[in-house]
Amino acid sequence: MKKYIVLTILFILPLVAYLFFASGVNNFAKLPVIKQNVDNISNYSKIGFDNKISVLIFLGNNINDRQGDALNLNQKIYKRFYQFNDFQFVVICPLGSEQLAENLKNKLASGTNTDMINWNFIFLNPELIVKLFKSLKTDNNLDYNYGSPYVYIIDKKLSQRGRNDDNGIKFGYDSRSVADINNFMLDDVKVILAEYRLALKKNGITRKDL
Repeated sequence: MKKYIVLTILFILPLVAYLFFASGVNNFAKLPVIKQNVDNISNYSKIGFDNKISVLIFLGNNINDRQGDALNLNQKIYKRFYQFNDFQFVVICPLGSEQLAENLKNKLASGTNTDMINWNFIFLNPELIVKLFKSLKTDNNLDYNYGSPYVYIIDKKLSQRGRNDDNGIKFGYDSRSVADINNFMLDDVKVILAEYRLALKKNGITRKDL
């Protein structure tokens, strides 16, 4: 019996302690700032990044071809966090694609009971789309449809958030990849939401929303 107790102390408890502290670092560390002063879309529309945690999406002209990407984001991210009042999706589309965007929104809504109110579609001319995209820090480019499969997290202070670790800088998240969304984006959205909730608690504010 003493042998098992000693083995437990020597091997099991250190492992449990390691997992506990590793989990604590992942759950309570702040999500790194990748780029400050992202161009605020309130310059072009009624929707803005101010005081919101935003998932920024460049859907492009080929909206019908991007339905799978939108579905991935809706199922894995939006449905889990849309009830936070300060959380939103901002979808950038070229002017002229309004009907295609409306069709997509209706299709997403028809397959779920989720309120789609925080899916915000903004329609801009190509020059403004390029300008907004260039205000980000990224190793990707817009395609010829003025879209990108990569999506970005923008915080309340207009800073782009992402990862900066031993594996390098992660500027955005590939909406085509369920693995990328599940393994990285989901955790990072959790971290930034927890970060703001913790800040509110420190300031003595207790609200369900952020």
